[in-house]
Amino acid sequence: MKKVQQHYDEVAAIYDQRYDREKGRQYYGHISRQVMAGLTQGGLLLDIGCGTGLFIERYLGSGNEAVGIDISRGMIARARTRCPESEFLVGTAELLPFQANTFDAVVSLLAFSYLQHPEAVIKDVYRILRPGGKLALCTLGKNVLTSVVPALYWLGEKMELRKIGVGDFDERYYTEEEMHHLLSSAGFTELSVKRCSFAHVSLAKPIFHIAKKMEPFVEERMPYLAYNLCANGIKPE
Repeated sequence: MKKVQQHYDEVAAIYDQRYDREKGRQYYGHISRQVMAGLTQGGLLLDIGCGTGLFIERYLGSGNEAVGIDISRGMIARARTRCPESEFLVGTAELLPFQANTFDAVVSLLAFSYLQHPEAVIKDVYRILRPGGKLALCTLGKNVLTSVVPALYWLGEKMELRKIGVGDFDERYYTEEEMHHLLSSAGFTELSVKRCSFAHVSLAKPIFHIAKKMEPFVEERMPYLAYNLCANGIKPE
C-alpha cells in the first residue's frame, strides 16, 4: 500500500484534471450515478479512498453529511479544500478508525481494487454501518478486456509515465460472483452486483465517444464487456 500512497501523493496536484475534461466528466459522472443509486438520501456517509472529494461533493449537494478517508495526504489536502465542511482523515481501509454503528452509508469508488485484505475490509464496513445502512462500491471488473491492463500499467511504470493510476500496484479485478460472495459472507443482504462503464476515461477521444454511444447496449445486453463492477448491499435491521 505504500507504493499506492506514494503514487497518489505524486499525482494529487493533477488528479482532478482527469475528470475536469469532457471524457472525465462523463466517465466519473456515470459511475457516480451508479453508486448514488444504491444509497438512500440523508444520513452520514463514509467514502473509503475518497481521493480529492469528488464523490463527497456530489453527495453533499443533496444536503447530506460525509466523512472521507484516503491513504494519500496529498489527496486529503485537496479534499479538504474542495469540501471544507466535511471531515477528512489520512488512513487505510485496512484499519478503519471508527466506532461500530456510526455510518448510514459507506461508499468506495475505484479504490477497492487496491485492498490487500478485501474480506476483512468488508467485514469492518459491516461493523461501522448502522442497522439498515447501505454499502455501495464501484471497482474493477475482471474480463477479457481488463486482463491486459496490468501489463500496460506495468509498462507505463517502466517508461516512468507520470499518469494517474499507471503503475504495478497488484490491483485485483473481480467477477460478479466474487463480489457477491464477499458481501454475502460479511452478512450483507439485498445484494446487487452489476457491470457498468464500457466507455473508459483512458480511451482515445474518438474511441471513447463510440464506446459511449454503445454503453447502454453493452451494459444491458453484453455486460461482460463493461469495465467496472458496482455492488450494493444492506446491513439488516
